[in-house]
Parts: sequence; C-alpha cells; structure tokens
Amino acid sequence: MKIIDLRTMRGPSYWSVKHYKLIVLKVDMQDMAETWSNGVSTLAEQLPKLLPELGRPAPAESEKSVLKNPPLTQDQLADGEPLGHVIQHVALALQRMAGMPVYWGKSYPAHQEGVEFVVFSYQEERAGRMAAEAAVQLVDDLCHGRSVNVKPIVDELHEIREDEFFGPSTWSIVSEAASRNIPYIQLKNSNIIQLGYGVNQKRIWATTTSNTSHAGVEVAGNKNRTKAMLKDAGVPVPNGTTVYSEDGLRDAVEELGFPIVTKPLDGNHGKGATIRIMNWDDAVEGLKAAQKYSRAVIVEQFVEGHDYRMLVVNGKLIAAAKRTPAAVIGNGSSTIQQLIDKVNEDPRRGVGHEKVLTSIKADQHTQDLLKNQDLTLESVLPAGQELYLKSTANISTGGTATDVTDLVHPYNVLLAERVAGIVGLDICGIDLLTSDIAIPLNETRGAVIEVNAAPGFRMHISPTEGLPRNVAAPVVDMLFPPGATARIPIFAVTGTNGKTTTSQLLAHIVASKGYKVGFTTTNGIYIQGVQLQSGDCTGGQSAEFVLKDPTVNFAVLETARGGMLRSGLGFHTCDVAIVTNVAADHLGMRDIYTVEEMAAVKGVLPRTVRKNGWAVLNADDDLVYAMREKLDCRVALFSMNEHSPRIREHAENGGLAAVYEEGYISIYKNSYKLRVDRAAEFPITFGGRATFNIENSLAAALACYCYGFDKDDIKQALRTFVPSAAKTPGRMNLYKFPQFEVIVDYAHNTHGISKFAEFLNATEATHKVGVVSGLGDRRDEDTLSFARIAGQIFDEVVLRQDRDLRGKTKEQLKEIMEKGLRLDVPDLPITYIENEMEAIDHVLATAKPGSIVVLFTEDIKNTIRKLDEFEASLGA
Repeated sequence: MKIIDLRTMRGPSYWSVKHYKLIVLKVDMQDMAETWSNGVSTLAEQLPKLLPELGRPAPAESEKSVLKNPPLTQDQLADGEPLGHVIQHVALALQRMAGMPVYWGKSYPAHQEGVEFVVFSYQEERAGRMAAEAAVQLVDDLCHGRSVNVKPIVDELHEIREDEFFGPSTWSIVSEAASRNIPYIQLKNSNIIQLGYGVNQKRIWATTTSNTSHAGVEVAGNKNRTKAMLKDAGVPVPNGTTVYSEDGLRDAVEELGFPIVTKPLDGNHGKGATIRIMNWDDAVEGLKAAQKYSRAVIVEQFVEGHDYRMLVVNGKLIAAAKRTPAAVIGNGSSTIQQLIDKVNEDPRRGVGHEKVLTSIKADQHTQDLLKNQDLTLESVLPAGQELYLKSTANISTGGTATDVTDLVHPYNVLLAERVAGIVGLDICGIDLLTSDIAIPLNETRGAVIEVNAAPGFRMHISPTEGLPRNVAAPVVDMLFPPGATARIPIFAVTGTNGKTTTSQLLAHIVASKGYKVGFTTTNGIYIQGVQLQSGDCTGGQSAEFVLKDPTVNFAVLETARGGMLRSGLGFHTCDVAIVTNVAADHLGMRDIYTVEEMAAVKGVLPRTVRKNGWAVLNADDDLVYAMREKLDCRVALFSMNEHSPRIREHAENGGLAAVYEEGYISIYKNSYKLRVDRAAEFPITFGGRATFNIENSLAAALACYCYGFDKDDIKQALRTFVPSAAKTPGRMNLYKFPQFEVIVDYAHNTHGISKFAEFLNATEATHKVGVVSGLGDRRDEDTLSFARIAGQIFDEVVLRQDRDLRGKTKEQLKEIMEKGLRLDVPDLPITYIENEMEAIDHVLATAKPGSIVVLFTEDIKNTIRKLDEFEASLGA
C-alpha cells in the first residue's frame, strides 16, 4: 500500500465546497487484497485499543455535516469496512488524540483499479499531512502483522499543534470575526492575522491590533515610565526604584524595607519576577532571576492583596479576573510531586495553550520556592495546607482565574479605564493588588502593579470559576464598527475558454467606475493596472495576493481548474461568479477524465456565491446551464441565441439575462429589453467577426449589470476596451504590417480553435498561415481534434514544438499533429520548425501580400517582443 498523491485544500474545492481544510489522499491498494482479508480481524481487535478516539462521535455542537461521517465501530471493522474508509477514520482519530477536533471525511474508489481517494479534515496543515502518512503506514503495519506504537505519532502531532495553532487569545478574535462573516488570512511566515480584504482589512497580532498605538506599547514596555505616568495622574502605584547591581539593590532595600518585589524592567508574563522577598539573600536571588531578562531591574514595595487582572478594550472595562498562582493542598500522605500530578489530571489542563488551563510544571523556580521553605518535591504536606508553587499568578504557569467582572467597584472601573487611556492602549491589561476588588482601591491601600500591552484573553474566555466573557466581541466591534464593511466586492470567472478575456473586460469596466481593481489572469496579477507578477496566476495564492493588497477595493479573479484541484479557492465567497463554458480540455489530468467531471470542478465557483449574489451562466452550454440546479444564489443567464427557449423561460419567470440579438447585446429584465450597444462597436469583437468575444462581452456586461452598474457606463467601458499586446497579451493581438497581418492568440484546445475558426472564416485574406503546436499533457484524441480544425482553416501550417513537452516526445507530438492536420486536407503544406521563435522568423520572412498569419503561441512575452522588433525594423 502506497500513497500516490497527497494534496492540501485550503478553500472550497472539487472535494467539498463547505469544508475548506482538507487532505486529499490517493492510495494504491492493489497489493492489499489478500493481506486485507487476513488483516480484518487484527484491525478489528487492535485499532479500537490503539485509537480510543476512533469510535467517538462528533460532539453535538459540531456542524451537521459530520453526521454523514459517523464513528467507526469495532463491528464495522470486523465486517471488513473498505480500507480507504478505515484510513480516513484513523487519520481523523490521530489528530483528535493530539488535541485537534476534526471529524469530517469521505473515501471512494478512483478511476484506476485498486486505487482509492481518502479525504479528511485537518486543523493544522502540517499535522494533517503527517496524519495522512501515519494512517496509511499504521493500517499497513497492522494488516501485515507488524507492531505499532501510536504514542510517538500522537506526540509529534501534538507538538505541531502547539507550534502552529492560534493561541487562545488570537483564536477568540478570529473565531468571533468568522462568526460575523469576516474573512481572515494568516500572513505568511508570521503570526499576524489579516481580518477582511483589501482596503477594508485590519490586522491583529495576538491582542495588538491595527489600532494599537506604538507609543502605548513602548510606554507599557517600560515599567518605570508607566509607573511615573500613572503616579502623576493620581493612580496608586507601589513605591520603588530601578537598580542594575547588588549595590543598587542594597540602597533600594534600605529605602523601601522588606517585603519587596523584583522584576525585569521590560519583562512580561511574570518572567523573572519574584514577590514577597523577606531577606537579603532572597533579594540577591531575585535580582539574578530578573537580570536574565533585563539588565535593569525594578525593586518595589510588596503590596498585600489578591492579584486581579482588569481588561479594557477601546476605553471600556470588559472583564476582570482574580488570579491565583499555581498551588496544591496537602492531604497528609502525598508528596508535593504527587499532589502536582493529581492537579494535572484535571482534563481542563494541558500543555501550553491547548486547553483552558496549563499543566503545572515543577521547574527550577518552583524548586527554589520550595527550598526557601525547607521543602522538596518529595516532601509531604499536612492535610489542608495550601502551598503556592509559583511567585506569580499567570495562567501560562499553571495559575487559575475566577471571573469577578460583576463585582468590580465603579471607582475601580473608572481607574482601569483611566489607566488604559493614560498609557494609550486600545487593548490593555491592568494588574493590581487589593484585598477586595469590590472596594475602591484607594480604601484598601492597594496599587496598580503593572500595565500590559497584548494581554492574554484566556483567563476571561475560559475562567476556572465564574462566567466566561466574550472579550473578543468588543475587539471586533472596535475594528469593524456598525456599518463598516470588512470585505471588498469579488467577481470570479471560470470556464474552459474565454475566462481571461472576460476577466480583463470586467476589470476594465469596474476600473472605469473609479474602483481600484486588483485582478488575476493566466497572464499575471495586476493591481490598479500595473502588472506585479507574470505567468499563470489563477490559483488560490494569486487570489490571496489581490485580497491582501491594502490599496484594492474591488477584486476580479480568474479561477482555473488547476488551482481548484491543487489547493482549492483562495476565497470562500464571492459576489458574482461567471462560468463561460465547459469543454474537453485537460482531461486525464489530476484525476478528471470526463467533461462531466470537469463541469463538477468548474461548478465549485458558482456554489461559493453569497446568497444575494449572482451566478452568471452560459445558457448555450448544457453542462453550465445545469449548474443552476445546485445554487442558493440568484442566477442570470447569457446566450448567443436570441430564440433560446432557456432564456425565454428564465425571463418569463422574472430572471435576468443577456442575449446577442440582431447585432446588439441586450439585457432581458422581466418583460423589458435594455439595449446595451451594437456588438460591432466593441473593439474586442473586431467588427462583430470575433463571436467568441461577443460571448465574453455578454458575460461581462451581464455580470456588471447584475452588480448594479448602469448600462450606459457598461456600454462606454466596452467601447473603450481596445485589445492590444499590452492590455490583453496573447489574446487576439492584431499587428497590421504593410503587406500582411499577424494575429497572436492562445487557442489551445478544440473548443477554443473552433470559436477562432468562425472568426477566421469571416475574415478576408489572400492566404492564411497558422503556426501551431500540440500539447503533451492532452489526450491524443484531443490533440488530433485540435489539429484537424487547424488543417481546415489554414492554407499553410508551420508546425513547431513547445519548450515544455509535458510528458510526450517531440516525435510523438509531430506525428499526431501531422496526422490531424491532413485528416481533411491530405495535401496541406506543412513546414516543421521546432523552435517557436525560428518558426515566427520564417513566417514573417515568407508571408505573402494580403495574407493573415496566426500565431498560436506558448511564449507570449517573446512572441510579442519579436513582433514589436519586426515592426520597428520596418519603420526604420
């Protein structure tokens, strides 16, 4: 048993539109037939013991779709459950055992005999990929009678989870944003999260935000400066000073007396802090502990009282918690270590931030505290005696928190809100010591001991005791106030042919309305008309490039089947989706073998349209027209047939449509027809001869009308869109030389060249020459069909080769192409010139007066450069 292919989906995909984070596994099981039958009893016996999570159902609050994937029982295993199904459940169970609650999956046979697809959810990408490989190996080992140890696998998965999953504070904000339909993107190689798209984006880094003042962070990071500012504002703070050496410490002790506190000047999370120091030796140790983090050390009077954290967001107190250091209570028989182990058995405790509480670790700091009390980890505490194991009450060191928000005295509320404003923080954590938070601080002789930028939320969202507080909601309210939008409009385009030109038309129309457009095509990524990346940019990463750009307020995204099969879409919803057509192209690649399967891939895009958005579908294409049946959004249809019964029925039912009739592009709305313009007036249609670009103009005009653009604005934009090598490289670029014309295009499949043939047959010329090539990653019958049409429309052909042969040899492609070219025209003149640039040189040198030369190019950039140079040489 071996893995043939492993893909990671990061958005809506062919495998699932609703589940964005999926591992897609293709497993060859041809050698497992006999082993599988022998291994059924072994799996049934051992798997439930090795993986307790295997038979656990999804929690009730999980999404309903998990019910389609019920737990795997021992009885099912004993009955010989399909092997792919077993692998799917093992991969999910391994992740759950490592603290990642994932439940959804499916498995089914691939086209090849003995090969299965296994699809399952992941939380962390790296963990999902590892779980896939581990699940296949684990099942294979059990079936072959090899011993299995699950613990190292789960431990490594857990480590990945701790390394890569959002911390609890970040996750609380992200999940709150997601619940409001605000999209998020984790920026590459960072812990920074972008909320929203384009110009409307905001960013968070833990609990610092786009609104967080750098000056405020700097002030909070310098404890001396913070204390001085607070003292000047009448806020009670402990007396203290800053020291750099034992001599300075001695002077501070003489001035302040014991008990004292030592902590690093710019520390956080209680690191290096020592409290309630009662003698000189402990003071020296406290100094050394603090200087591990900062040369400058604050020495303060120790203030008696409980430790409280006040959280202020956007100037308002949101939550308050009483914090208690990690502690154990003696029972008269157990050692301190045994008591710690017992506390750590609490299911709420885990490693790092994986659970609401952190396990207590008896580190060196703990042992030093014990030593000061003549205790060790082996000491037995008397029954009822409480022992604090840390000098600070941080949750991350095993402390606990009790929500006291409703108990805070109004004086203390005002105090906290004033402190946040004085320091200048939008999200501020204020630590204070007082005997009772329900009494004004000035009456308890308490004090504010610290102010924190980027305060942790865990103690508030999951307190050990008391009411959990949704402290993330005020943060999202602050970033996106009522009436503010987080998104930008998204037009997305897919189809076999025409999607690049349609995308460019859309971008032009939208830009003409004053929007700052970012768009992607097979030619590159463009931001406000400037090309920032070249090449095929129709996948998820390219879409994210546009959506992350802070200057863009409208996105037009060409979406090809490759990206949807490779990693899914780069966005979850769009406002308008256009499907131009579906034809036989790229069949046999990435497990898509039929046109119907290709339609299912293309059909992913309209299924992502928001409920009030529009799917713009080609009513002349049966497979595209059928997509409307699976949609929850509004549907608009376009057609080149003015008598289309589909359009008539759609319009009679109140639907919106666009039709090419009597030479015009018209919008059908209810019982009315709105004439946009004569199609021949649009430069992209070459006087109406390029019917495929009339079709593309129909789709673009309809999409923009659906979105709310005025028809006269659409008309003006279509009239001013002039195709050129600069604006639409490789798409109907016309060069008019003194003796002949050259057209550069990208037709590369039967459907595309058939549409081009209509244009060329309507174009007068004394001689028509085509420079063509075959593609190695197409089926032989597809290449043959493409060549056959080329042989019908050209009087002469120059046959060349692409630089990337994509799996076939030059000889194979030459043989297929020559056969297809001469199927209907046996005596067609064919010149074979392998190199594309040399082939172009040849046709430019031999072109007859009045002829048209068509270059179906692979290397668009160098082809255009060569033609520009040729034009310049003629001018010279």
